[in-house]
Amino acid sequence: MSTESTGLVDEANRDDATPSQDVSPSLYNGDLAPTKHKGRRWGTYNIFTLWANDVHSLGNYSFAIGLFALGLGGWQILLALGLGGVFLFLLLNLSGFMGEKTGVPFPVMSRISFGVRGAQVPALIRGAVAIAWFGIQTYLASVVLRIMIVALIPSATTLDANEFLGLSTLGWISFVALWIVQVIIVSYGMEMIRKYEAFAGPVILVTMIALAVWMLSNGDWAIAWSTPDSLTGGDMWLKIVGGASLWVAIYGTFVLNFCDFTRNATSKRSIVRGNFWGIPLNMLVFGGIVVTLAGAQFRIDGRIIESPADIVQEVPNTLLLVLACLALLILTVAVNMMANFVAPIYALNNLFPRHLNFRRAAFVSAVIGLVILPWNLYNSPAVIEYFLGGLGAVLGPLFGIVMADYWLVRRAKINVPALFTSHPDGEYAYVKGVNPRAIVALVITAVIALLVAFVPAFESVADFSWFIGAGVGAIVYLAVADRRGPFADVSGEPIAVASTH
Repeated sequence: MSTESTGLVDEANRDDATPSQDVSPSLYNGDLAPTKHKGRRWGTYNIFTLWANDVHSLGNYSFAIGLFALGLGGWQILLALGLGGVFLFLLLNLSGFMGEKTGVPFPVMSRISFGVRGAQVPALIRGAVAIAWFGIQTYLASVVLRIMIVALIPSATTLDANEFLGLSTLGWISFVALWIVQVIIVSYGMEMIRKYEAFAGPVILVTMIALAVWMLSNGDWAIAWSTPDSLTGGDMWLKIVGGASLWVAIYGTFVLNFCDFTRNATSKRSIVRGNFWGIPLNMLVFGGIVVTLAGAQFRIDGRIIESPADIVQEVPNTLLLVLACLALLILTVAVNMMANFVAPIYALNNLFPRHLNFRRAAFVSAVIGLVILPWNLYNSPAVIEYFLGGLGAVLGPLFGIVMADYWLVRRAKINVPALFTSHPDGEYAYVKGVNPRAIVALVITAVIALLVAFVPAFESVADFSWFIGAGVGAIVYLAVADRRGPFADVSGEPIAVASTH
């Protein structure tokens, strides 16, 4: 596998290479190394297609349509998504600029605030959430594949009558097929992911717009803008702002490790432009499609759909149904690649840099995503709510701590080479490689975030748990952080040393 991660010690990109004496082999490999600007290929269009895929994920459609079911009308949903888009645009720029400047992935970025060893904590939390959702999203995509297979081969229904470990034979075939496809794509590294996202983005946009137009025609070119149970007054505005906050929380994973992608960005300008077209503007398009799909279906038969997949199943033409299913499969794979595959790959690289590279870590992540039998997780409300929900609640405090340290304590002045040394006097060594102040801040704010998310007494503010966690995390960290240490005034451009290549 070729890697873009050349820079600090180019020779460490080879499995048989020995890093220079200033770099600890337990902290460095070619995939964790900072990227150099001259080798970066992620421009405005590539950043945009990340969001063109992720915003239009089936999970996001289910969430936004759920707002319709909860009593928000068309314009209220658009306003909630618009507000959420503005918040995300600002947060993602803050996170993205970090990757563009330093060229390192999230686990290495976490070493700045948590220490070169303590960074395992945020990296593994983010990776665990991602692996679980990788398996779940693959399972949800396999359901769409089953629909497509039965539409093409009706006799395949006989393979859907038994059960082994929670799935039928057809279910296993569908799941494993998609699992293999994703492993193959990701095994070629970030460059292949970039190309796949660039291909999938337009496909998804065209498909979803076509589906909305088709539904609009079925509803005599009119939609229901609200349900009879629509909210009004203060309850309506609270739900709008709450919906915007939850929309940001959905992306709580991505705002945390956006640097995994922007470490390959050509410039800050490309990040801003890609985020602008891909977040606030794209989200308004997404909102328009949501309102059309939900409003048209409600006008037709008074039913509130749960997902675009519900509509796809009702497409009367087999060819169109198959094309729609293919588009949804392309979408889900694209979302899984960016949101749920890259993070655990870098987390595992960070954990075992001597033994893993991008391809090996990808395979390990995929195997874990398979053996946990993710359909059982998805079908267990307790697991989704308490385990994955609990880990998700911690992502807000992590974001607040990392951002506060980078932007407010260090003022974006980072000594990149020091991120790869385990020397006791290293700038990010702290106490045996761990910053106890960051750990204390995380524990305190994680408890607060979990209480807000799960204790019934805080139900009225539960929608804002991510913002509360991030804000309190930043405040607590700023209160306990040691600001006396000198910070190297470096540009962030990795320092290259002699290469044997």
